[in-house]
Amino acid sequence: MSLRGERRKVAWGITGSGDKLRETFDVMKEVVEVFADDLDVEVFLSRAGEQVTRYYKLREGLRECFDRVWVEKDANSPFLAGRLQLGEFEFLLLAPSSSNTVAKLSYGISDTMLTNGAIQALKAYVPVYVMPCDYREGATVTKLPDGRDLRLRVRKEDAENVRRLAAMEGIFPFEKPEEIHGIFLKHFRSEEED
Repeated sequence: MSLRGERRKVAWGITGSGDKLRETFDVMKEVVEVFADDLDVEVFLSRAGEQVTRYYKLREGLRECFDRVWVEKDANSPFLAGRLQLGEFEFLLLAPSSSNTVAKLSYGISDTMLTNGAIQALKAYVPVYVMPCDYREGATVTKLPDGRDLRLRVRKEDAENVRRLAAMEGIFPFEKPEEIHGIFLKHFRSEEED
């Protein structure tokens, strides 16, 4: 149970990247089970995120496993940015995050629900965790919705955008879905240990 006596919330944003989407979904289900007494996770899908979750057949699973699922209508609807600024969420998790979203964030562009939410969260000192699909330059292998492997090249420009994010105050890029466990432990266990 939370020391604050109330359930705490996390905003999970899904963009248009299918890379590690299924693995991220599985980790998030585990996290919700571990922190079931303490935690509500609301899922925020960009328009492309909604499309990619349908391709990977995760839409029903999201609705079954998480507290609310929102779909972007425009940059301010649903009003994620305002809720982040008011401190309603412990943090914003963007996982997986497309190279488009990472590029926009690295240059301060906030023209979608999730980029606007992230920029406004940073202004309000709410941490933003980002798992870029294009983390480091070189070749990578991703899973297609049918389970087949797809080999892709991560361009140096995309990897440079991740480095820009890492240099920004309050934004924390990470590489693998398994790292999500540590993010939640950092925010939800530290109070109990103090």
